[in-house]
Amino acid sequence: MCGRFAFTKKDILKSRFQIDQLPDELQISYNIAPGQKIPVILNVMPEDLSLVYWGLIPHWAKDEKIGYKMINARAETIGEKPSFRGPIRRQRCLILADAFYEWKKTETAKIPHRVLLKDEDVFAMAGIWDHWRSGEKHVTSCSIITTASNSLMRPIHDRMPVILPREAERKWLSDIPFEEVQKLLKPYDPKGLRVYAISSLVNSPRNNHAGIIKPVNIE
Repeated sequence: MCGRFAFTKKDILKSRFQIDQLPDELQISYNIAPGQKIPVILNVMPEDLSLVYWGLIPHWAKDEKIGYKMINARAETIGEKPSFRGPIRRQRCLILADAFYEWKKTETAKIPHRVLLKDEDVFAMAGIWDHWRSGEKHVTSCSIITTASNSLMRPIHDRMPVILPREAERKWLSDIPFEEVQKLLKPYDPKGLRVYAISSLVNSPRNNHAGIIKPVNIE
C-alpha cells in the first residue's frame, strides 16, 4: 500500500521531466494524503504537469466518494478489475514524488518510515487516471500502482509503490501494449533506495513541514 507521500522539489521539475509549464497553484508538501490534488504527468499531455485528485473515480461511478477506496491499484490484478482495466491500457500517468511513507507494525506501535532515492532525486510512481462527470462537475483523479515489496522494504511492509526507473518513464506514457506495460510493474531496485524511521508527526496530514522527516532512533 502507499497511503502517504511527499513532493518538495518543485524547482527541478521542468528540467527533470522536460515540462513546459508548471501550474500556478502547484505547492510543495511534506505530507500528501488521499483526496488531495497531486502533481501528475498524464499520457495525453506528456509535456505538461497536471494537478489531479488522489483516489481514482471511475468514469462510470455514481458517487465520487468511491475515490477514497481507490488510492492504490494492485499490479497483480490491475488488468482484471473493472475500475482499472481500461485506464491501465489507455490512461496511464506519472505521479511525481521525492519520498513516500510506510508504517512498520510492532507489538506496541506502528512506526513511520521515510523511503527515498539514495541520491534524493524526484521520482515517478506508476499511475492510472480517469475522468468523471456528474452534471456540471468534472473530476480528474488517479491511483498509484503498488507491487510486492523489495528486500529493503519487506521488513517494513509487504507492498510498495511501483517506482519507474528513469529510462522507463516515457515508455510508461507511450502507446505500448498491455503485455509491455506489465513488464514495468515490478519492485524498484533496493540498491537505489534508502529508508529510515521518522516521527509519528507524519500520522496527521495537518503536520506538513520539514520537521516530520527528521530521523528518529527506534532502538
